[in-house]
Amino acid sequence: MDITKKTECEEDFSTLDFSSHHSIPIPDSSKPKAKMFKPCDMKYSYYTPCHEQDRAMKFPRENMVYRERHCPPQEEKLKCLIPAPKGYTTPFPWPKGRDYVHFANVPFKHLAVEKANQHWVEYQGNVFKFPGGGTMFPQGADAYIDELASVIPIKDGSVRTALDTGCGVASWGAYLMKRNVLAMSFAPRDNHEAQVQFALERGVPAIIGVLGSIKLPFPSRAFDMAQCSRCLIPWGESNGKYLMEVDRVLRPGGFWILSGPPINWKTYYQTWKRTKEDLKAEQRKIEKLAESLCWEKKYEKGDIAIWRKKVNAESCQMNSADFCESSDGDSVWYKEMETCVTPYPKVKNANEVAGGELKKFPARLQAVPPRVSKGLVPDVSVESYQEDSKLWKTYVGTYKKANRLIGTSRYRNIMDMNAGLGGFAAALDSNKLWVMNVVPTIAPDTLGVVYERGLIGIYHDWCEGFSTYPRTYDLIHGNGVFSLYENKCDLEGILLEMDRILRPEGVVLLRDEVDVLTKVMKIASGMRWDVKLLDHEEGPFVPKKIFVASKQYWVGNDTSSE
Repeated sequence: MDITKKTECEEDFSTLDFSSHHSIPIPDSSKPKAKMFKPCDMKYSYYTPCHEQDRAMKFPRENMVYRERHCPPQEEKLKCLIPAPKGYTTPFPWPKGRDYVHFANVPFKHLAVEKANQHWVEYQGNVFKFPGGGTMFPQGADAYIDELASVIPIKDGSVRTALDTGCGVASWGAYLMKRNVLAMSFAPRDNHEAQVQFALERGVPAIIGVLGSIKLPFPSRAFDMAQCSRCLIPWGESNGKYLMEVDRVLRPGGFWILSGPPINWKTYYQTWKRTKEDLKAEQRKIEKLAESLCWEKKYEKGDIAIWRKKVNAESCQMNSADFCESSDGDSVWYKEMETCVTPYPKVKNANEVAGGELKKFPARLQAVPPRVSKGLVPDVSVESYQEDSKLWKTYVGTYKKANRLIGTSRYRNIMDMNAGLGGFAAALDSNKLWVMNVVPTIAPDTLGVVYERGLIGIYHDWCEGFSTYPRTYDLIHGNGVFSLYENKCDLEGILLEMDRILRPEGVVLLRDEVDVLTKVMKIASGMRWDVKLLDHEEGPFVPKKIFVASKQYWVGNDTSSE
């Protein structure tokens, strides 16, 4: 009773401290406001920084060098927001999006006219329709894939990752989706205006790229199958280096499909305006090359030929003088393509799959990848890999609580800017979406693990523009990406590039140290993004936070200035 009656108790609380202890600074109104970024001129509406025609034309045409990546120097980079065209509309949800694209989003009729008789794309009022045709599949992509499936085990999950070299509008990749096969498609930014943009607008993975003088931005042994459907790559030329590059990225036991010249030359030599002798010699050259690479021809009928890479080198007579000197087949960023063969990993017996056997998909997604179980990834053990998978399930659960549309077809094209072991994509896995797993060139190289899980991805340096068109991703995720690049290049440049590739009303999710996110937040608030910070799963005192942003809907007008 004495205690409750006591009113003069100030000194008892004198040691308590009620001041805030967070490390997030409270904005001071006297400090300058965030810089407001202006819209770029409308002429930049389809700007692709590293694939611009004007810059490309300064480079040699031989070996397609001029169609490769040529990025602007720092002083030429745009410091404005790329505007969407008038009438821009959110794409149709999948699966309707596979077959229809809003004309306002990609207003280029060139392909619809030029490829009219091949049924690539048809223009119908305010939409484009994609009937699933292609130069080499007049009966449609489904019938073409059915024929492939009579030779290649597409149905049972053995084949999961695929590469389409010179993909057109990526109908092959689009129609493989329902068979649970994920194709990475690429084509150059050339006179077939916007073919890769059409692919991404349909909700199909694709990048701007070319088989030229530089290695493809993928690790070795990445793809279960690869195809060239009238891709016009001169396979027999340059001492076979293009086929050697496909061999590098093809998994032991993987398949290569060639449809189009020179296959079935007896039927088409007049249509192709070439002599029988010329085409026959070209095919003989390809056959000989394939044999030297330890590939076995499995099928040739009509317009299609299929080879299979042997599971190991035990049964091949390979000339070791042809092997690449570099032991690292995954070190590829801006590296010259070589005329040499990437050696198979060693095996203990004639039946073992070089590099390790993979489980069939979907078991492959959560199984321990061979690169991890064999200890080939520094600082990644079987335990830490499994721990990482578990952690990402928790994190993705948090994202879904913050935005209930994550995991639905609303966000179909998703990018992970710093994918690590692919845990984010694996936790999200759904046939309603796909993830482009980017492994930064300055981060530990884990992209081989991503592919062994049955996911797809690419190497990239975020100090440069990504090989895609504007407005091609619905959701961009980045874990620790700004801490990684904080002292490497300008954070503002990375955020402007994210804005370029993000669709209006798209979402950004970042997970990083609070200090760097505070800087990011300040820049982003001048970019027409609605932004907020959320606490980490482990509570407010953890120095990491989650940044959530949504890009406002706006379109350019003809008066906007650079």
